[in-house]
Amino acid sequence: MKELKDYVRSIPDFPEKGIIFRDVTSVLQDAEGLHASIDAMQACLEGVDFDVVVGPESRGFIFGVPIAYNLGKPFVPIRKKGKLPCETIAEEYELEYGTAVVEIHRDAIKPGQRVVIIDDLIATGGTTSAMIRLIERLGGKVVKMVFLMELAGLLGREKLRGYPVDSVICYDGK
Repeated sequence: MKELKDYVRSIPDFPEKGIIFRDVTSVLQDAEGLHASIDAMQACLEGVDFDVVVGPESRGFIFGVPIAYNLGKPFVPIRKKGKLPCETIAEEYELEYGTAVVEIHRDAIKPGQRVVIIDDLIATGGTTSAMIRLIERLGGKVVKMVFLMELAGLLGREKLRGYPVDSVICYDGK
């Protein structure tokens, strides 16, 4: 079996010159790669006491739901503004060019719940920081974050200091 990193397609000069885009779709399109990625991410949760898995739209859903299912935990989606049907709370965060907003249902996290965040990639940490603020506003406690890939050169882990972070694959650059 290949190493998990071997399933990730690297595309040079996308979306701009000098950037190497790490494409998760090549992992998803290979049954062995998908299985290995979920197993590796789930292994990062061994020994972690938690109540609920949270994942952002859309790739956090792809990895978070099977992990929640395998471990007998509920899954809570965090979505882009305007996509959730019930009462929500929102957090705005900075993008490279502008801002974005994510939302969670107001009743999705109960006070005191221990939360794990699952996503495909940590880059700058902006989206994840916004998710942490949402969870904490609802009274939850983030006890672990697991990412399939990390772009260490973008220093996202620094933005998440004080929280336990694991990544399965770490790329030194951006």
